[in-house]
Amino acid sequence: MHVVCPHCSAINRVPEDRLQQHPQCGSCHQALFGPAPLQLGDADFERFVARSELPLLVDFWAPWCGPCRMMAPHFEQAAQMLQGRAVLAKVNSDDNPQASVRHRIRSIPTLLLFRNGQEVRRHSGVMPAREIVRWAGL
Repeated sequence: MHVVCPHCSAINRVPEDRLQQHPQCGSCHQALFGPAPLQLGDADFERFVARSELPLLVDFWAPWCGPCRMMAPHFEQAAQMLQGRAVLAKVNSDDNPQASVRHRIRSIPTLLLFRNGQEVRRHSGVMPAREIVRWAGL
């Protein structure tokens, strides 16, 4: 399984049976998965989408958005629940307009689920953590 390092963007090959064992990057030796969602931007978003074989669940949000702030702790809880099964990331749509435009984000919060570089699901609106995990189907 190919996994993109959130710290140095190196591509790591991790056996599927080791994904739950807190693997580290072969280049920078930092953890490939953490308990919190990654912060991605225009510069690194597409690399994660295209190169990671793990499902990528992305929350497009903005700091001024009340529903986004309301969902943030639920998304963090879902990241802990899905650790090793998916990569969860947040993209600030105000600071990263290219990613937002490219993926046709019309309202926030919007969740996108990518598998093998392709969008497979989309949901706009607030969801609690267990519903996020159920919706992602992971």
